[in-house]
Amino acid sequence: MDQQKIGAFLRELRLDKNLTQEQLAETLGVSNRSVSRWENGNNMPDLGLLLELSKLYGVGVDEIFDGKRKETHMDEQTAETIEKVADYANEEKLRLKKTLRGLLILSLILSFVTIFLGSFEIEGKLPSFLMGFSSGVNLGITVLLFIFLSGTGTKLRAAKLNLLKKLKISR
Repeated sequence: MDQQKIGAFLRELRLDKNLTQEQLAETLGVSNRSVSRWENGNNMPDLGLLLELSKLYGVGVDEIFDGKRKETHMDEQTAETIEKVADYANEEKLRLKKTLRGLLILSLILSFVTIFLGSFEIEGKLPSFLMGFSSGVNLGITVLLFIFLSGTGTKLRAAKLNLLKKLKISR
């Protein structure tokens, strides 16, 4: 998949419709910076947005992926399947956001517990255990949130897959 070619094609389609990046962004509910990134080949729209672009421009999603118009258009069943996949991807994103929000709330609660226990000079094993436990879990949650939100997890996964491919090839 050639993102540069796809981006140039998306730009061509937008200009054919006499739309500015700002107008397209407003129509799709995204920033004009996102549209610019798509058209420069730096980024790809989500699958749901690809479907919207496909409908708006009157081309198939397969044409967008190929970066050129085709003689035959995508059939209705394929379009429905892609729409279902996009809906599933959106549901997964929502589920991930809920999980991350829950982890953030747990992290905040544990931070307050740590601060609360640290503000009192209480002697004994239970308070020190609770402080250590809440600090450790809080640190773990913070690291997980960083990995998910920074995109580091995706990069680590890609590196792992590349390493596995190399290991299989070398055997």
